Amino acid sequence: MHPLTPITLTLLAAASSSAFATQYLTAEQAQQTIFPEANRFKPLPLQLSTEQMKQVETLAGLPARSVSWRVTAAYQDEKLLGYVVLDEVIGKFELISYAVGLLPDASVRQIEILAYRESHGFEIRNANWRRQFTGKTAAQGIVVGEGIANISGATLSCTHVTDGVRRIAAIARIALKK
Repeated sequence: MHPLTPITLTLLAAASSSAFATQYLTAEQAQQTIFPEANRFKPLPLQLSTEQMKQVETLAGLPARSVSWRVTAAYQDEKLLGYVVLDEVIGKFELISYAVGLLPDASVRQIEILAYRESHGFEIRNANWRRQFTGKTAAQGIVVGEGIANISGATLSCTHVTDGVRRIAAIARIALKK
């Protein structure tokens, strides 16, 4: 039996960790899925001020994490339908890419999982789990165990995506609400 070199071990580890990666939707496909009635999407890069970041942390109970956010406004002709915010959180070891659709009142319309890279926990992509977020706001029920059910075997993915959605709902309330 030949011993494996450190380089071989590194390559094997990299190959095995990415073997589970699944891309479900692009950002553009997520926008169309969340707002199928939209006929126009407009990038709306968002920069939070220091004061807004503090407000987000107070409302969400989590740090705002970033000053810059990838936001796209969805329109039907000239009518604002809402926003799509793209984000990534760590599952257990790997990033989960997702999109949150928000109505102009800052309530959640829908969430979509764009890419899932973990070997377990992909059940967060199930429509029934994602549907739990619909209609919720940053101040109302976006917590695992308090409005959002956990999925056995996907606890970290559930918790981290839920926290991310709560953070984004708080950002929407502070910086986007109409």
